[in-house]
Amino acid sequence: MRFFGHHHHPFHRHGGDHGHDHHERGFGRGGFRRGGRGGRFFDQGDLRLVIMAMLAEQPRHGYELIKEIEDRLGGAYSPSPGVVYPTLTLLEDLGYATVSQSDGPKKLYTVTPEGMAWLEQNKATVDALFARIDQAGSGRDFAPRIMRAMGNVKLALRLRLSQGSMTSEQVDRIAAALDAAALEIEKS
Repeated sequence: MRFFGHHHHPFHRHGGDHGHDHHERGFGRGGFRRGGRGGRFFDQGDLRLVIMAMLAEQPRHGYELIKEIEDRLGGAYSPSPGVVYPTLTLLEDLGYATVSQSDGPKKLYTVTPEGMAWLEQNKATVDALFARIDQAGSGRDFAPRIMRAMGNVKLALRLRLSQGSMTSEQVDRIAAALDAAALEIEKS
């Protein structure tokens, strides 16, 4: 059950009254802004709202939030722990979330009444965010496996290139493997 939505929220990164510009700043043509290396799908304020709405559904650990966002987006995006955990700490500092139980380093976060009021004030923005999340995640059952495989190729290349010089045979072999993969993808 979603009951949140689309109003100007107080944690907007830009000054002034930009009550409707979240459409332009948070999302590109495919529903989300396309980021380059390390690109983000959400502005910081938008991610706060998404996290709070998920905590309102049920208490969650930081890791569970990361996996839930990734699952809802069909594997196309996974927020980094370096963004999620500081956001949770900030929400706790603001009094919008509280740690209801702690098992060593694992903290279970719950929404406070103040957090519920903040979500209600931002109902239209949250509704718009989740509509776009649902749209981006629908029909993308293939995405998690493909995204994982792409990550594996990028990591393997980065590791190999960081090892220094290669022989021309090694370069030819790597280029041939990448060309073969590209050809197979085009044919599928």
